[in-house]
Amino acid sequence: QVQLVESGGGLVQAGGSLRLSCAAAGQSLGSYAMAWFRQVPGKERDIVAAINRGGSDTYYVDSVKDRFIISRDNAKNTVYLQMNSLKPEDTAVYYCAGTRTLSYTVVVTAAHAFGSWGQGTQVTVSS
Repeated sequence: QVQLVESGGGLVQAGGSLRLSCAAAGQSLGSYAMAWFRQVPGKERDIVAAINRGGSDTYYVDSVKDRFIISRDNAKNTVYLQMNSLKPEDTAVYYCAGTRTLSYTVVVTAAHAFGSWGQGTQVTVSS
């Protein structure tokens, strides 16, 4: 598994933007399908967005479509989540996740399929 470290969370007003980063410590992310999840207290960890190994295909949960963008820079071993037009309901702890895969094209969205997780970063959107 790969060690993942998230950064970029914080407090922002509704309508604002944040960019989360997920960096791999000492390993290449090029063999991993990646995703961002989020979790609020008392609820399950839910998928937000996912991207395949090559960066050619993505998935977004309906509630963030047209507002969030997931991307990756394999040369920098980093995955990003650009979050725009943030809403109070986006408030959560955001987790980066990775799963090693042979396929360049598969997009993985199920939490149980991911073996590597970051420690999480808090995003708080005030109204």
